[in-house]
Amino acid sequence: MPDDSSMTLSLTPSDTAPGRSCPLHYRYRPSDFAAAPVEACDTLYVVGGLYGNTDALAQVLALFEQEPGHKRLIFNGDFNWFNIDPAAFESINTQVLQHSALRGNVETEIAADAADGSDAGCGCAYPAWVGDGVVERSNRILQRLRTTARQFPKLTQRLAALPMWARVDVAGLRVAIVHGDAESLAGWGFAQEHLQDAAHRATVRGWFTAAQVDAFACSHTCLPVFQRLPMPGRAIAPMVLNNGATGMPNFQGDAAGLLTRISTRPFDESLAAPTARRHGLRAGAAFVDALAVHSASATWRAAFLRQWPVGSDAHASYWQRIAEGPAFDPAQALVASHDTSHDLD
Repeated sequence: MPDDSSMTLSLTPSDTAPGRSCPLHYRYRPSDFAAAPVEACDTLYVVGGLYGNTDALAQVLALFEQEPGHKRLIFNGDFNWFNIDPAAFESINTQVLQHSALRGNVETEIAADAADGSDAGCGCAYPAWVGDGVVERSNRILQRLRTTARQFPKLTQRLAALPMWARVDVAGLRVAIVHGDAESLAGWGFAQEHLQDAAHRATVRGWFTAAQVDAFACSHTCLPVFQRLPMPGRAIAPMVLNNGATGMPNFQGDAAGLLTRISTRPFDESLAAPTARRHGLRAGAAFVDALAVHSASATWRAAFLRQWPVGSDAHASYWQRIAEGPAFDPAQALVASHDTSHDLD
């Protein structure tokens, strides 16, 4: 990992702009996971990118309640975003904080002290392929959400104190749970766009070696990807398990948000609609699945429009995705048999 000074010197002006930059206090090292305290459970739910969707939260909690055995539910950041209505903000955060939670860039920035002179904007650390208009709107969305958060100082204090990552074992699978990637709370190293590059996959394999884990469960980048990365000497090929978003649609023409479920047992389809399991993998004794949550219900769309009407920043950036889904296909999300043989040459 480069030292902080080399990172700073290599940045362009656009890299340091609010919404593009990655603050130093967002960072950690892959080796931190190797020395971390570990908890174990039979079933783990990782819920990333709830984005203030109260209907999706209710569905997640109802589904999790029906799971048998020793279980853990972890919200891995950005459970806030669209919930600028004070009642929605209080409801989302009160319920989430009854469970295990990590802070994403959204929670970090709405709880930040603006008087300290730092300005990370939304804290998204958007890569170059994201247009400036999206970045600018996201910065304004964060400011509007921060205005709401200031009405709840006790909740924001709790958000500021949340950890950035966790370690859990399930069925012998060593899982690191993050919001962004193996080096930063807002990192894009587990974005499906980056994982298409062989050189970057080599970097990710290095992260797995340093972290001594079998899987990174993440979100942040907003599009899902479950990808194996075969490595010599590894009985279980390391996996990136990016659920995309729980609180927004992830596929074209499909209103489902997604969460990551890792368990000692296969998912019981009787707990939900037959389409609840979107895709999945087997990893040793573990069942690893992306479960669907209906994230664009009529009631939540109406709630979104009350908070973010036509002409607002969030409407401009997100309404088409909420209404139609992103231009992304389920076949792009499951990369279980990616031709990675040349990566190991």
